[in-house]
Amino acid sequence: MASGRVAIELDRRGIAVTGVDPDPDMIAAARAKAPALRWVATGLEHLDLPDRFALVVLAGNVIPYASDRAGVVAGCAAHLRAGGLLLAGFATQPGWPTPDDHDAWCAAAGLVPVVRWATWDREPWSRGDYVVALHRRD
Repeated sequence: MASGRVAIELDRRGIAVTGVDPDPDMIAAARAKAPALRWVATGLEHLDLPDRFALVVLAGNVIPYASDRAGVVAGCAAHLRAGGLLLAGFATQPGWPTPDDHDAWCAAAGLVPVVRWATWDREPWSRGDYVVALHRRD
């Protein structure tokens, strides 16, 4: 979560957000920066909210750093409404998950691929050292 940087920016742009991180220190840091936002201290694989979202964003290498990568994807997918999108960006380096691994976890969670980019600026994917992957719940 990087202490809420992305969530705070999305909120600044008028988007309702819920920030999630398993580390209570990260949640505390985020809450100190933006106390009015909703912060939840749990792992995404254990997330259990009544909400269903149009978009879940996993920025900052969430997928590679997760101990239960498939569980994180499944937990996020479970919180998407029909047509909802899962957007994940992560580095592709030796020993880390590949975009194909991520696609497989998404498929197992009921998501279909939409597009891959090489950057958050939507540069075309070319098997580089970073991927931004967009998947949809049908």
